[in-house]
Amino acid sequence: MSVSLAILILYIIALFGISWFAKKRSEGNAENYALAGRRLSAPLIAVTIIGLAVGGASTIGVSEHAFRVGLSAGWYTIAWAIGAIVMGIFMAKKYREQNITTISELIERHHGTNAVILGVFCQIVIQLVIISLQYIAGGSILHAIMPEVFDFKTGMLVSAVTFISITFIGGMWSASLTNVLNIILIYFGIVAATFIQLDKVGGISELAKTLPANVPWFSFTEGVGLTTITSWIITLVTVNLSLQSILQISLGAKDAATARRGFVWGGIIMLPVGVLAALLGICAKSMYPDAQAALALPQVIVGLQPVLAGITLAALWAADVSTACNLLLSAGTLFSNDIYKRFINPKCSDAKQLTMMRLCIVISGVLTLGMAMGVSSILGTIMIGLSLTAAFSVIVIVALFFPRYSCKAAGFWTLLVGFIMLVLWQLVPAVRIFPNVIYMEWFACILTYAVVALLQPSKKLAADAAE
Repeated sequence: MSVSLAILILYIIALFGISWFAKKRSEGNAENYALAGRRLSAPLIAVTIIGLAVGGASTIGVSEHAFRVGLSAGWYTIAWAIGAIVMGIFMAKKYREQNITTISELIERHHGTNAVILGVFCQIVIQLVIISLQYIAGGSILHAIMPEVFDFKTGMLVSAVTFISITFIGGMWSASLTNVLNIILIYFGIVAATFIQLDKVGGISELAKTLPANVPWFSFTEGVGLTTITSWIITLVTVNLSLQSILQISLGAKDAATARRGFVWGGIIMLPVGVLAALLGICAKSMYPDAQAALALPQVIVGLQPVLAGITLAALWAADVSTACNLLLSAGTLFSNDIYKRFINPKCSDAKQLTMMRLCIVISGVLTLGMAMGVSSILGTIMIGLSLTAAFSVIVIVALFFPRYSCKAAGFWTLLVGFIMLVLWQLVPAVRIFPNVIYMEWFACILTYAVVALLQPSKKLAADAAE
């Protein structure tokens, strides 16, 4: 236990060391802090998108789900990989060519100020939900390492303080450079732990004998079902098309071609992580059948050889660090750039905007810690929050691929309907006529945009600009 804790402490020290090194690169102006001065290489883009995707949901969340349904839970991370590849092939280049800082700037060019205000609110809500889930995963890991020191809530508190501090110090450079260490740890730790656990139980065939017979543990589709798998893929492709934190990674690239390569490489590299995390969840079910699902994976890893246990637990915590840092930075960028500078203090200096961005990171971190205290299921919660990106995807697809058909009023109403649909899905079961909220979001948002655009054809900003 002391060895594992020592490794975790060394890892935290390394993170802060990298962050202070990154601070030098992020100084000067808000663009250096938020977008790494638009100087990220393809490998840094790749590790940053992997770091964002492979967080608490892709490790602790997948293993928690696999603890109940089996190997098919790994499709969550595969869906992330597919989304990153689609983003790289179809969208990364177009976004990078826009020379923007936030998605709201693109929305304003085609859909007006009202859509910007609502869009910033919705994007921040989405990201706060995901950040809160990183604290839950981080808390479960620290509780597993030292249950006599950390309970679940104090583990979340320590996680929150660390995640906020790293982001506060170095911005995008900090998130990108720490992800190099994070990805090495994640892959080494999860791969090593998976093979060692499978060897301990005598392989897949022996593992199967120790599991309850009423669950398709090793089916690649039956546990969660094709409907859920399809919903995950649609949701995470949607997320990759329009979530600010992902867009921000693309905008930090040296050029459009670099952004494209980085996303495709990142998607390919992250493919195996979900399957390995799911296998570890199945091993956890075999070893601790009555454990709390969210704590089962950390319990399995604590039982490994001390050095490997420490490295693997640090790897799982690294996954939370990598995701939370990108999202905290994104939330801070959105508020400081699209609310504070645009509406509150348009004449603010670059230094003042940078101060506001850092303040927003701290406030976002505190808010999400409070949210984390009331969340029960990692994957269930994250999929609901991410479905709101459907409205943004409809808007940006029109803006980037069909600008002549963009409609000022349609942007605002599409975002509003997307938000209302999400609230109704949660509160009014009668509206759940689709198998998953993401289908209802896409249907409602496409229909809203089309109807408003047909009713107000004179509002097409792109056509007006061309004239």
